[in-house]
Amino acid sequence: MRTASRFLIVIVFLGVVLGGIFGYKFYQFSQMEKQFSQPQPPAQISASTAKAEKWTPELKAVGSVEAINGIEVANEVPGVVETISFESGDTVEKGDILIRLDAAIDEAALRTRRAEAQLAEQEFKRVSDLLPKRAVSQSQYDEAKANFDAARARVNEAEAQLSKKVIRAPFDGKLGLRLIDQGEYIGTGTPIVEINMLHPIYVDYTLSEKDLPRVDRDYDVVATVAAVPDRTFEGKVSAINTSVNPETRTVRIRATLDNEDNLLRPGMFATIATRQPEDREVVTVPRTAISYNTYGDFVFVVEENDDGDLIVNRRTVQTGDTRDGRVAVTDGLEEGERVVSKGLLRLRAGQKVEVQEESGKPAEASE
Repeated sequence: MRTASRFLIVIVFLGVVLGGIFGYKFYQFSQMEKQFSQPQPPAQISASTAKAEKWTPELKAVGSVEAINGIEVANEVPGVVETISFESGDTVEKGDILIRLDAAIDEAALRTRRAEAQLAEQEFKRVSDLLPKRAVSQSQYDEAKANFDAARARVNEAEAQLSKKVIRAPFDGKLGLRLIDQGEYIGTGTPIVEINMLHPIYVDYTLSEKDLPRVDRDYDVVATVAAVPDRTFEGKVSAINTSVNPETRTVRIRATLDNEDNLLRPGMFATIATRQPEDREVVTVPRTAISYNTYGDFVFVVEENDDGDLIVNRRTVQTGDTRDGRVAVTDGLEEGERVVSKGLLRLRAGQKVEVQEESGKPAEASE
């Protein structure tokens, strides 16, 4: 009897608890339904009108700055550094002396060769005078001439050897850091100083093979570098490689840029825009109006419903170049259509909106 009464009390208690829970949940659902059934105020947005602009088509790429001529100057013959005629960072012209090596032995050898050549010349002249008188044979004349020619050749060889003791700038350019010291013995091929021709200068970059028909020699090029972010460098395409890299399917392009201020240096990372010669008309919207998505870019277009209220609808678009805060829309949007430029994240398709600020509106519509 007691067991039955306890069981009954437990059942009644559970019924009261569960009833209370279900009642509270029902009350919550009814309140939420009442809240959602009430009309929501229109979302406040900023809108912009898509407009047509004339843009010069560009091909964007990244590349590296290269000197037209750039080498590490080195010596061809060993020797002791006698004089250094430059300082690090100097600007030099072709033929300027950079260093001289000790040349005492080579100068003595040259004097010996010249003396031998002088003696051979005198002997040749005597034989030449005697040959018409038949005082010497033709073979003696030929031998004297050969000795004279060989002596002159040895003089030229000694002069060339001596000239290698003077290292000169191979072209106009700017020097880097000096890598040797006065009095130092340097072996053959020792780096002395780096020299680069900085004006004009090359920039090398690659484009996809599909863009090859859109680039040609003498097309305008604009480059920027991180070291000078507020400056653009202009030039022209000077060469296009004759083959496509089979691994990356890209082609190498070389442009020549003006660098009169020597702000560009070899090895710099550059962003390059190759411009095509003809402008084209594109529809543009503010960059903030585009929502970039893995499954496709889209915008919210402002339209009127049947009741005359402003609503927004999501529309997928194809985007192109970005320039001065605006994006070219190549497909999916027409000139004059209004798009949401701010507040995209809180919108949904079909939602009512109220335009608080509008930019890019045609003059006729604003009157």
